Amino acid sequence: MDWLECGVLFAVAAVVTIALTPLARKLAIKLDAIDYPSARRVNMLPIPRMGGVAIFGGILAALAVAGFGVYAFGWVDPFIDYNGIEVNYWGVLLGTVLIFLVGAVDDVVDLNPKAKMLGQIVAACVVACSGLLFSSIHNPFGEGYIEFGWVAYPLTVFYLVAFANVINLIDGLDGLAAGITGISVITILLFAVLTGRFDAALFSVILVGVCAGFLKSNFFPASIFMGDSGALLLGFSLGVISLFAVARSALFVSLLVPILAAGVPILDTFFAIVRRKREHRPIDEADKGHIHHRLMRAGFSQRATVLIMWAWTALLAACGVIITWADNLVRIPIFLIACAVTAYAIVKLRLLGDALSHHFNPRRKPELRDPQEPKRDR
Repeated sequence: MDWLECGVLFAVAAVVTIALTPLARKLAIKLDAIDYPSARRVNMLPIPRMGGVAIFGGILAALAVAGFGVYAFGWVDPFIDYNGIEVNYWGVLLGTVLIFLVGAVDDVVDLNPKAKMLGQIVAACVVACSGLLFSSIHNPFGEGYIEFGWVAYPLTVFYLVAFANVINLIDGLDGLAAGITGISVITILLFAVLTGRFDAALFSVILVGVCAGFLKSNFFPASIFMGDSGALLLGFSLGVISLFAVARSALFVSLLVPILAAGVPILDTFFAIVRRKREHRPIDEADKGHIHHRLMRAGFSQRATVLIMWAWTALLAACGVIITWADNLVRIPIFLIACAVTAYAIVKLRLLGDALSHHFNPRRKPELRDPQEPKRDR
């Protein structure tokens, strides 16, 4: 891929997303897919939530232009086998379409959590069966490789479903999920370009483009939310791109790139699960204990909270890139810095707080609970 091709795909993805956003907003209003103000939500006005329709349209348009460019202008064909690993790209696209449909239906009718999870698993299975797998990894403690065999399939499914949900769960403020996804994808784009993984680079450019285009209407004050149709799509796509970029390198240290790049939403999701399990509540039940809620209770504005979380994501993402390419003399201190910053944030924000107390009573923390609210986690 050259700079011209990257620029064209980025522009197409961004412009089409911007153009489709008003249409997505009108569709959401017509279908009553709207987030109304409530005690738990931060929006003060009713906001349509089907921005994922515009994001999905931007992705499809850019992919169509990429395919046309290969045949009409001789662009580098990214849709080729890499290192003898055959991937059915149509299958990957089908899985992406399925995850979008799951989110879109949930935006409109509020799917049962089990049905929603089943849809995500089916979408991930389609991608795994298309050949995009965690098939092996370099042995970090010796020579050779560790082959996963049939375990590669459930491992890949878990990985993709997890990525879809970490972005979905962090989508609680204007521009937060789109910005974090964009920063994470830029990190993977750098890795993909440096290692010659053209498929990952192409998909990364497109995903950055749709995130940038959507932020025009989604950054504070937002006129539209991405909804589950957008959050699940972005998270799932981030997982797919990271598989293209790093999983097939089979290098253990390379796996740190997507994990650190998405470190903030991963941490937020992990602590949300622990907190809710300790409180004996369903994992999918919404609360006000997310990182962004805690930052706002600490006195930060919505805009400042989003920028802080973007900066935190950028720091971890930069550490991931440095760790991958540096030698151990640099790698270890950088990793320790990333851990120290994250540990400080965990303690300062009390991400677990009273949830670790043996005698924890969730009723003593009403700001963390809102049982009268719908379970949609925003």
